[in-house]
Amino acid sequence: MPMSMGILAGTPRPMLQCWLTEAQQAYADLAAGKKIVTASYTQGNGTKAVTFTQADTAKLTSWILQLQQALGIRRRPRAPMRPYFL
Repeated sequence: MPMSMGILAGTPRPMLQCWLTEAQQAYADLAAGKKIVTASYTQGNGTKAVTFTQADTAKLTSWILQLQQALGIRRRPRAPMRPYFL
C-alpha cells in the first residue's frame, strides 16, 4: 500500500486528498499569476513596500508529487524514444 512509506505514513486518505486539492489550487494560482509577491505604495513620508511570501514552484511541485505518491496516483510513464530515419 503506497501510504505505508514515507513521511506521510499513517495520514488518513481524506486528509491527503484535501491537501492535494489545496496544493494543486495553489499551483494553479501561482501559474496564473494570481498571487501577489510585492505591493508598493506611496505614503506621505515616502514609498513603502509590503512583501508577501509566495510558494516556490519547485517545492510545491515536489509536495504535489509526494501527495500523489501517497495516494497511489501514478503519472503516466514517458513513451520510449525510438529513432526515426528519413
